[in-house]
Amino acid sequence: MGNLPASRRQAAEEVPFPSSPWQLVAQAWLSVFVLRSSAGGRPAGVYGVAFVDYQDGGVLTYHELLVARLLRQGPSLRLRITDIWVDSPPSRAGGRALWAIPKELADLPLEERVRGPVRRTTVSGVADGQLLATGAFTSVPGAAIARTPYAVSASQVREDGTPVVTPMRGSARPVPCRAAWRFAEDGPLGYLHGRRPVLSLRLRDVRLRFG
Repeated sequence: MGNLPASRRQAAEEVPFPSSPWQLVAQAWLSVFVLRSSAGGRPAGVYGVAFVDYQDGGVLTYHELLVARLLRQGPSLRLRITDIWVDSPPSRAGGRALWAIPKELADLPLEERVRGPVRRTTVSGVADGQLLATGAFTSVPGAAIARTPYAVSASQVREDGTPVVTPMRGSARPVPCRAAWRFAEDGPLGYLHGRRPVLSLRLRDVRLRFG
């Protein structure tokens, strides 16, 4: 944390967090939505909604609910994280200080039931007493055999207008899943209310290097 500006270093000292880069291990559920016109202050575009269970083996363990928009910046495709909640104060502090990711705190429970090869996973998010979203996923994770590499960058902007581009790379075992999301109409994700994903995946055994 020694290379942070003084103001962010002072804030970081209040809640310790790991230095960049973060090596993380996770299970994740991802759905892709298409907004064909602007809604709720969000421009038209392709958005990914994910619930992530960061597990033992990485620098932090926590749950995360996020929305990211696909951007084209010159020849590159990047992600802009527009909405994100975690249930870990160190993750919130680190995400904000290191990479300008606007993390907030929320209750993010996850439950999973197994019946033979099929798993049904339910998740939800509540922040400040307000429902954010719920999700239910049905998958056969044992079918996710091939490990697929990925590499992309997150493109964020600090409050003073400074751009922050952060590489993220790793691998995962993807498998299609059935997803049912419900977004609170009067909540911060209300712009996704009533929409259905065009694609949903369960991402097994995610390995991620962020930063």
